[in-house]
Amino acid sequence: MARGGRAAFPAILVIVGITGIFELMERPRFQAYHAVDVIQLIASGMCFGVALMWLAARLRDKPAE
Repeated sequence: MARGGRAAFPAILVIVGITGIFELMERPRFQAYHAVDVIQLIASGMCFGVALMWLAARLRDKPAE
């Protein structure tokens, strides 16, 4: 796999997470959470978490120069 393709994975996860959060905030019933809203927040958080863990693993495996 090309080096540039590896950076696309966390970028896509961050974009999906941000899109989910902004979509949730634009709903008129944002003040009253429903089960679907909670699931969407959990899914967005998971996207951010996976991207953060990927970044941490990538930085940890980088050889010192």
